[in-house]
Amino acid sequence: MYSILIIEDDPTYMEMMETILQMEGFTVSSASNGQSGLALLRKQRPDLILCDVLMPDTDGYYVLESLKSDNALAGIPFIFVTALGERIEIRRGMTEGADDYLPKPFSADELLAAVIGRIRRHELIVQRHDTSAFQKEEAIFRTRNITRKELGVLLMIGKGATSREIAEQMVVSVKTIEAHRYNLMNKLGASNVAILARWAVVAELMEHDSEE
Repeated sequence: MYSILIIEDDPTYMEMMETILQMEGFTVSSASNGQSGLALLRKQRPDLILCDVLMPDTDGYYVLESLKSDNALAGIPFIFVTALGERIEIRRGMTEGADDYLPKPFSADELLAAVIGRIRRHELIVQRHDTSAFQKEEAIFRTRNITRKELGVLLMIGKGATSREIAEQMVVSVKTIEAHRYNLMNKLGASNVAILARWAVVAELMEHDSEE
């Protein structure tokens, strides 16, 4: 499934992110500094990078600059994970090419929403150039009796919304959204969030095609 590279010098945060992502089906590799992170991603290209900003020797901005200067790696979704909350720092990260900014502290739901949202954006671009896999998945999706409410939840999950955000938008309880998520995972055979994220991409492409 999807592979995530974590570059984080705080062992507590690194372990927490590894645990959350691995439990939800993502393949995770980790590095405690920028240089080690760059070496890892050049050995095996990840689907997404979570990178701290302030690290000794090589900070997150250097990692991002190195990534964007390499054509083979420049397209990898990149999320800054940092305790810096000032607007100027957020602006700098986005200006230099980061895809998102996840401030510490964050919940498991917020971490997963950020990861799924960015992977979904990247997958949509890829799938529009290679429709063969999508067509097979679309055929499967149409047999799973997904209700309109479940489809709405799935599409919002794919866009990176947390359960609380979805509940607020649909004017229902978080418990109701969790029930919809559970039903979706059962119907789609998605044993974890990583697989559900893939189905969210399929659902969005189907919605896009139906509107054309």
